Amino acid sequence: MPTPSLLRSFLPRRGLILLATALLAGCAIAPPRTDDPLQKVNRKVYAFNDRLDKAVLRPAAVGYRKITNPPVRRSVNNFFTNIEMPITVANNLLQARPSQALGNTGRFLINLTVGVGGIFDPATRMGLPLQTTDFGITLARWGVPEGDFLMLPLLGPSTVRDVWHYPVDGYFFDPLSLIAKNHGFNFGQYYLPQVLYVVSMRSQLIDAEGFLQTAYDPYAFLRDAYRQRRLYMLYDGNPPADVIEKMQGVDQPGFDPDELLEQQKQWEQQHATSKSAPTKS
Repeated sequence: MPTPSLLRSFLPRRGLILLATALLAGCAIAPPRTDDPLQKVNRKVYAFNDRLDKAVLRPAAVGYRKITNPPVRRSVNNFFTNIEMPITVANNLLQARPSQALGNTGRFLINLTVGVGGIFDPATRMGLPLQTTDFGITLARWGVPEGDFLMLPLLGPSTVRDVWHYPVDGYFFDPLSLIAKNHGFNFGQYYLPQVLYVVSMRSQLIDAEGFLQTAYDPYAFLRDAYRQRRLYMLYDGNPPADVIEKMQGVDQPGFDPDELLEQQKQWEQQHATSKSAPTKS
């Protein structure tokens, strides 16, 4: 079973995926992808993850929101976001981007000191915005192809290339993992902050999860939102238009956005009908 440190690597990313879903909701619907050869298995893993989330993670996140207020949750998120910044700095150096490494190091140190261990975020107000990267993006910058899309048990969406950031970043660059490896804990205490981070990150998704639930195909929507976000990370938020069109498939012969919009409309009507139908007691 994956350790909580791997789960921590996934949750922030998934949170952004669901937020990206909100942005994508107003865009043209991309046609069904033909480059997902593992889709049959991926969909089964997605269903497993969804059941696990509803049974364990979401209830824990709801409970966490009930016993905390927004300032406390924001402080917890700030702390863990800052303590993971060495992952970004290390990958900035691996990507041969020294200026980004210097800026992110400054952000880390400012929040660690002036920000009282990272619970506050003065670096952003000082003009040092949050910029994250990982070993998957490092491989992409050096020309490693994306590979097939993967839906991983517990960890969620990834690709053959991106999956490598879990062992590399988690083992070599994650401060919490390094502390755990170099200290003996009789009762597994080092899991506690990581579990807290997983729960706190999941709690941030509650307000946005409706976007995924009303998608025409939640699995496909999550898959494409993930791949689009990774593409934006690779190009620092400005991917070329032809790269976006190729990823979305709108450059394929026979692409008919009107047909896809009609399919979306029909699905939404069916979904609304099923929601309003009375349940049998």
